[in-house]
Amino acid sequence: MRNAFWCVAALVVVGAFWIGRLSAADPAPKMRYFEMRTYTANEGKLDALNARFRDHTTRLFEKHGMTNIGYWVPSEGDRSKDTLVYILAFPDKEARNKAFKEFAEDPDWKKAQSESEANGKLVKKVESIFMNPTDYSPIK
Repeated sequence: MRNAFWCVAALVVVGAFWIGRLSAADPAPKMRYFEMRTYTANEGKLDALNARFRDHTTRLFEKHGMTNIGYWVPSEGDRSKDTLVYILAFPDKEARNKAFKEFAEDPDWKKAQSESEANGKLVKKVESIFMNPTDYSPIK
């Protein structure tokens, strides 16, 4: 009788584990809202812009709920001297807007921006493209 009890108890525990795993599995990952931003730096300011992102901005983005996907500079041509491209991810458009509003008001950001621009503005132009992943995209 005791062995039967432990056998049934083990089956219940194992069954509950697998049922929980199956029901928790989401067959379709939730789609995120992506933003690709392209910064054109003022002449001679790309290194300072990269330093600001490396030392301050990416951490502050995370603090305000933004997901850093990646950062790139062109590998050749004139744009390699003045261009930074990056992609952020958000749960949705409203979360994006809220995060950037809070980021812009953050005293740590204001300080980092002010200190990094003591010798002039770093960015000449910002372009932004909002993107939704396709159904076949490996990143959702």
